Amino acid sequence: MAAEWSVLLLTCQRGGCVSAFQRELEARRLRGGLGPRPPALLLAVEDPWARLGSGGATLNALLVAAEHLSARAGCTVVTADVLREARILILHTGRDFSFDDCGRAFTCLPAEEPGAPAEALVCNLDSLLWTMTHRLCVGSPPGVWVCSTDMLLTVPSAPGIDWDGFQGVRVIAVPGSQAYARNHGVYLTDERGMVCDIVYKGTEAQIQQCARPDGTVPLVCGVVFFSSDAAEQLLATHVIPPLDACTYMGLDSGAPPIQISLFFDIVLCMAKGVREEEFVRGGGDASVRSARAVLWTALRAFPLSMACIPDASYDYMTTSASDHIRSLTLLPSSAGHLHFCRTAHSHVDQPRLLEDGSSVTNCLLEGAVRVAAGSAIQHCHLQGPLEIGPGCLISGLTVGSSLALQGCPLRDVVLQGHHVQLRDLSCCVFTLTGRLDDWQSPAEEATYLNMPWAEFFCRTGIREGDLWDIETPQQSRCLLSARLFPVLHAQEALGLEDVLWLLAPAAVAGKQLARWRAAWRMSWQELLPCLDKAAELGARQALFFLQGQRKVRRVLLGRQDSSLLPLARSAVHEGYHEAMLGTLDEVASTASDAGIAARALACVAEVLGCMARGEGGLRSGPAANGEWASAFGRLESGDVAGGVRELAAERQKWLSSPALLVRAARHYEGAEQILVRQAVMSSCQFVTVGQAELPPLGHWVQVACPARLDLSGGWSDTPPITYEHGGAVVDMAVLVDGCRPIGARVRRIGQPELRLVSLGWPPQSEPAAELVCRELQHLRDYCQPHAPGALLKAAFICTGVVQFPSQKPLCAQLLERFGGGFEVHTWSKLPHGSGLGTSSILAGAVMASLYRAAGKVASTQSLIHAVLHLEQRLTTGGGWQDQVGGLVPGIKIGRSKAELPLRVEVEEIPVPNGFTQTLNDHLLLVYTGKTRLARNLLQDVVRSWYARLPSAVHNTDALVNNAEECAQALRQGDLPLVGKCLDCYWQQKKCMAPGCEPLAVGRMMEALRPHVYGQCLAGAGGGGFLYVLTKAPRQKEALHQILAKMEGLGNFSIHSVEVDTGGFSVEVVGCDLKDGSHPGGDMAL
Repeated sequence: MAAEWSVLLLTCQRGGCVSAFQRELEARRLRGGLGPRPPALLLAVEDPWARLGSGGATLNALLVAAEHLSARAGCTVVTADVLREARILILHTGRDFSFDDCGRAFTCLPAEEPGAPAEALVCNLDSLLWTMTHRLCVGSPPGVWVCSTDMLLTVPSAPGIDWDGFQGVRVIAVPGSQAYARNHGVYLTDERGMVCDIVYKGTEAQIQQCARPDGTVPLVCGVVFFSSDAAEQLLATHVIPPLDACTYMGLDSGAPPIQISLFFDIVLCMAKGVREEEFVRGGGDASVRSARAVLWTALRAFPLSMACIPDASYDYMTTSASDHIRSLTLLPSSAGHLHFCRTAHSHVDQPRLLEDGSSVTNCLLEGAVRVAAGSAIQHCHLQGPLEIGPGCLISGLTVGSSLALQGCPLRDVVLQGHHVQLRDLSCCVFTLTGRLDDWQSPAEEATYLNMPWAEFFCRTGIREGDLWDIETPQQSRCLLSARLFPVLHAQEALGLEDVLWLLAPAAVAGKQLARWRAAWRMSWQELLPCLDKAAELGARQALFFLQGQRKVRRVLLGRQDSSLLPLARSAVHEGYHEAMLGTLDEVASTASDAGIAARALACVAEVLGCMARGEGGLRSGPAANGEWASAFGRLESGDVAGGVRELAAERQKWLSSPALLVRAARHYEGAEQILVRQAVMSSCQFVTVGQAELPPLGHWVQVACPARLDLSGGWSDTPPITYEHGGAVVDMAVLVDGCRPIGARVRRIGQPELRLVSLGWPPQSEPAAELVCRELQHLRDYCQPHAPGALLKAAFICTGVVQFPSQKPLCAQLLERFGGGFEVHTWSKLPHGSGLGTSSILAGAVMASLYRAAGKVASTQSLIHAVLHLEQRLTTGGGWQDQVGGLVPGIKIGRSKAELPLRVEVEEIPVPNGFTQTLNDHLLLVYTGKTRLARNLLQDVVRSWYARLPSAVHNTDALVNNAEECAQALRQGDLPLVGKCLDCYWQQKKCMAPGCEPLAVGRMMEALRPHVYGQCLAGAGGGGFLYVLTKAPRQKEALHQILAKMEGLGNFSIHSVEVDTGGFSVEVVGCDLKDGSHPGGDMAL
């Protein structure tokens, strides 16, 4: 559950680059960082005055929000009525921050957001936005929330704020220690939680008076909520002098500036323990006293309550470098949706050199870069060898600074690179301070680089007159105003060495002093207004995507289960998609195996899909446009690098519209499948074929196969999952209504041709399809699954009975090797899309009979891998569980390791005596009457896997684990536990392929649930057969009666099922079979 904002406003100081902050808000909208329903209005609002105060900034932002809402409502003037149902969030960026040029709001946290739809740096602003939207503000009535961004705030998932009967204004507090409160504000409340006073930096006695029973005090944490009524009254003051000066309208009207505090002027006037005379008199100058009088009149009637959030934490971001480094290096394991980590959004060549207690965020560290505990590095591209000692904060350094840092001892310092705009001149300036330095303490009492100023002067030769004008009073001579930092040299480029020399011993420092004195230098106070926030944000973004490119290489080449889809989305949103596409092209063309290259091409397809921005049609679709044929041909021939180059060249022609982008993405998925096929076809090395006696001419070789039930683990056998993750599937060979429903027969014939016959069903019907191939070109479409006889054509090629392509004609090949041609009959007594593994088992039956009819023989293990090879040549892209289930007798578990070449190993599962018969008595097949469309499901699953969506990765782990648990349950003969595994398996299938449970099937399963231990749709789901494990034995009639009473189920039927312990049969049956006849018994379908 999340709060839904009408307006989100981010205030910034005057001259604070409002356009850059507006872009940042829009970027968060694009990447989904503002929730499922982002605000209709996103506004970055510049303060009208330089020192407006939090209260003035709140009033100005409220006016801007009301004005925009009024305009959207069709009004020609600002009306407070628009606030009645509005939900407004105002975030104040506040004052400048010594340790981040973009302020506390955009200070990056050493954290990542694993569940985010798009990958991005996590700023304090993002953390606060999430906390406000998903925690604090959930359930609140319409009104205005105001939140500072100068603190780190975490809130438990259930804050426990009671909004029943709420009126007026409510402040949010966080429990803190009395010691911490000495430098902060605390609320004094009565027993009902009504605020009596706000105590700021109070005495020990005052703070003790605010204490709660547990000894903690309610800290002011910068969050306050105004009800709609209170917000209307506050808005009304914007036209009353002197408060009109707080708004941009006042600026435009020539009103003199005024500074107003949110808490000590606006909120305090509603505290019940505050008296009017004291309140107004405490306002300082006359204009503030007048403003306080207006606020008292407008807001005094509203009750001011407090909600103190148990287990929440609050940490004000002070100007102390020690405090800031501590907040970056002493990390919680997680906070809400965030995962805090030592290396966040960074590429580090040698991560072992990062000590525990260090922090690296948005960095590219190449070579040997050692970072000691207690140091933090942010937004840096550095090349080793480098050593960063303890107590350091390093930020904003580019790779060109690395040389200057080598051999330079860094310890307890803050070293920063800054983007500065000096009128029309953009430049980079470096600042260097000590961790223990205080910015504003007088020099005679303070330190610079952690040493007294006098010692610093003595060591470097710098004089006070170099840093401060002679007329500057002693009390004003402080680090903040010291002109320490070179900005420009007359004829040389500025470098990091221009500040690093300040750390050098006296003997070395003397050489640099003249150069330093000759430079144009500025103080931090003078630099602050010149900081280029837009350039800084842009540089951070560029570095983020540079390390992102390294992440792409690392994840793909390291075969890591990390999703690159969030990074792809961000690259598209931020305009870095070309760089990412180039990196993916490079990985694909230089990868050591086809599996890595295939995943890289799948990632290209994802980038193209993201570029279409949800338009252009469905991602799944045809991928055989002739414009891509040349590139596909290169891939098929094994020239991966050449194929990738041609794909990239062709891609450039398809970027002009969403429709073309989606079609290009489909073709990249087609290219990926070529490489997947090549990877899987490595399994053909596990096919061993021996010689056997050639059956007489005209004698049929007949193979009859059981169907299969997948009891757990399916989808883990599907390429590329099976060779990238590893798979395990528990299968059962079954008779359906007492017969083996799938079969093939082959005989040699005198004519040098191939006769391909698909027998119809029921037995008395005419053959469903007949085809005669007399020339090699008739086999050319063997790789098009929907072409007539494609599976049989592929079987002739994959068994080596026919060489294709070849210069030798088909008839010559057949006569020379076999003295004639072949006739093949195939049949299946199961409906199309049954989910019982028909097509793969049929392929196994055809290959087994074809091998034998050609005088060869292959083991069951060889047939399993031969079918894998055939289905890749056929381009159907199947896994291995179907042929394992139908060709290996009984109950077994098949496994494959996460490696190439792909090898399937099968283990029989021994069950207790009598348990096979127990299964026969309790298992039933229910034909749902629904036909599944497995190919679409397969495309979606492979796409999710290649994107490494966390749900897909975790679910694949669960599938394999459940398969092992199911195998153990079968070994124990534990029927209820087997049923539990079936139910778990069905949930896993639905997670893997959402949409695989039709509504009618869901109703059917719900009706059967009280009567079964477990149930699951066979195969990929979406229709076909449902198998159920009943609690009572022999429940066929009982289940039929239950389902017959339900409306809208259509043409369902129930069938008996038995474990086939014999396996498929191969026999030479002579030549007297009638054409079109079927072996075996009938099924009551």
